[in-house]
Amino acid sequence: MQPGARPVLAVVDVSDADRHDPAFHDALTTLTRRAVEVARAAGWEPRRAAAEQLGPAGLRRALADADGVLVMGGEDVAPAHYGGPEDYEGRGQHFAVADLAQIEAVRAAVTDGLPTLGICRGMQVINVALGGDLVQHLEHGGHVAPGDPAESMVDHRVSVAAGSRLAAALGSEELDVRSSHHQAVGRVGDGLRVVATAPDGTVEAVEHETAPLWAVQWHPEDSGARGTALRDLLVAMLPSRD
Repeated sequence: MQPGARPVLAVVDVSDADRHDPAFHDALTTLTRRAVEVARAAGWEPRRAAAEQLGPAGLRRALADADGVLVMGGEDVAPAHYGGPEDYEGRGQHFAVADLAQIEAVRAAVTDGLPTLGICRGMQVINVALGGDLVQHLEHGGHVAPGDPAESMVDHRVSVAAGSRLAAALGSEELDVRSSHHQAVGRVGDGLRVVATAPDGTVEAVEHETAPLWAVQWHPEDSGARGTALRDLLVAMLPSRD
């Protein structure tokens, strides 16, 4: 990073196009746009990267000069990556190229010690990349509202583990958050620990034991989100100026 320059944050989402559901695409685009705005306000120079269009090699190039990575939400991760059944309730569209590119990017970020934050699918990609698996469909309600993707957020409480780096970054051990997901972290990946849960026990956040990596299942980038969780996490990820 050049003296005086802003650190570069690669904002990695799934796709620029090719979605079966245009309304879902619009909702995800809005969330990415909001995350970019918050990142810029937090002191980053955000650069968006669509994994499906870039592919593994293109995403590697996009991350080559990045000082941090934000992995956004999106569709289900293909079950082949974690040994799950191909057919399951609520099965969504899969993006094979994006899965491969993002999984490779997460593993490289952990190896290189690159500050990383995952949101929703981003947390699930991180968990799968590090050897974990997913709950393919939540049987209990309370994490997504059916119908219009633009109105799918559900408000609920999250408890954050005392003494975790996540709690320190957020300045709280209890949060009201907004979620929209039908899958969740199951078996936790290598090097990760659960640091937040919903009242029904659903894993809501993980952090890496040694690498500068956090991931949250909720959507702090949503315009209706309370507080400053996304900004707080992005500020905590900023590289030292020393």
